[in-house]
Amino acid sequence: MLNKTRISLHRACGRPARRAQEGLVLFIALIVLVAMTMAGVSLMRAVDTGLIVAGNMAFKQSAIMVADRGTQNAVKWLQDNSAGATLQSTNTGLGYFSSRPVVEPNWFEAASWGDSVAVNGGAPDASGNVVRYVIHRMCTQPDTAYNASNAGVANECALYFAVSAAAAGGSMAVGSPQFIGSPQLYYRVTTRVEGPRDTVSVIQTSVLVGI
Repeated sequence: MLNKTRISLHRACGRPARRAQEGLVLFIALIVLVAMTMAGVSLMRAVDTGLIVAGNMAFKQSAIMVADRGTQNAVKWLQDNSAGATLQSTNTGLGYFSSRPVVEPNWFEAASWGDSVAVNGGAPDASGNVVRYVIHRMCTQPDTAYNASNAGVANECALYFAVSAAAAGGSMAVGSPQFIGSPQLYYRVTTRVEGPRDTVSVIQTSVLVGI
């Protein structure tokens, strides 16, 4: 009788131990399942973010290429108005400033483009890009000839003098003096492109125009 009682107690104590182990395995499996689910969600988000970044880079590159359109329009306007004194006077209605800004504005802020010229009247192109530009004559004094003064202050402009021995009146002989040609004045064209997904690109180009 004593041996049988011991065996029955051993069996009675062993059953709860197996049930506890089965509950622990289920708990661990749930934790692993949750971890795998979170990893899958994170992977999907990473892929989506990568696609968005790649798309934004493509829009950015497209905006940079479209900026040439604004630069070409600005250069054409400078060439058409290079004769006479037109470029000596500021004309904000045409996005032209006869002097460089005293304080360089933040060109990525829309408020800095109140006096700009919108290409195609501001209508977006087929890709949804809107192009604007402004022109600055690289001089210190506004509404003043490049070699004149404004209220007693001399106008200082960024000039370029072409030097060539083969220029008109020069000599091709070795050691002969070189003649300085007509001066050319620097103008800066700043172009802004507003594209899809709030893409903004700003391009600046220096242009030489003969005086």
